[in-house]
Amino acid sequence: MRVGYRRVSSEGQNLDRQEFDNVERVFEEKVSGATRNRPALSEMIAFVREGDQVLVTSIDRMARDLRDLQNIVTELNDKGVDVEFLHERLRFTNKDHDPLSRLQLHMMGAFAEFERSIIRKRQAEGIAKAKARGAYKGRKATIDGDNIRRMKSAGTSVSDIARAMNISRMSVYRYLGE
Repeated sequence: MRVGYRRVSSEGQNLDRQEFDNVERVFEEKVSGATRNRPALSEMIAFVREGDQVLVTSIDRMARDLRDLQNIVTELNDKGVDVEFLHERLRFTNKDHDPLSRLQLHMMGAFAEFERSIIRKRQAEGIAKAKARGAYKGRKATIDGDNIRRMKSAGTSVSDIARAMNISRMSVYRYLGE
């Protein structure tokens, strides 16, 4: 079975550029590649079987971290699943251990990771400049700090507050410490 995997980093982005020919199933998601916590990726890995082929338009669509990329490709190959990156024209199988392809995977994965770190650095610089001129306020609070303090004053335990507000205990401690 030929399976496609498509990913973009955010809801506002579009998956149309990542197209496949002759695939029987496509797994897609709109979530950052910097995290391994991606439901469609996990579902795809669980779905594929020995002899299947996973198509991905580009290495950076699979992962933005070199170690994560290597782990995903190895996990799929260990299941007997081939992985093919279309733009890079690279294919990885558990049968064919082409040293040049592995080198290219590592280099392209390293470039994707480097690109991600540059993006984060530029983002941090932009936020710092916006804060300096008073244009950046941060995101709006999603947790009601006053309610946390009221509940704590009423004698409610931190664990009970966290459960009642559906947040972590650490978030409760953070608000109580301010």
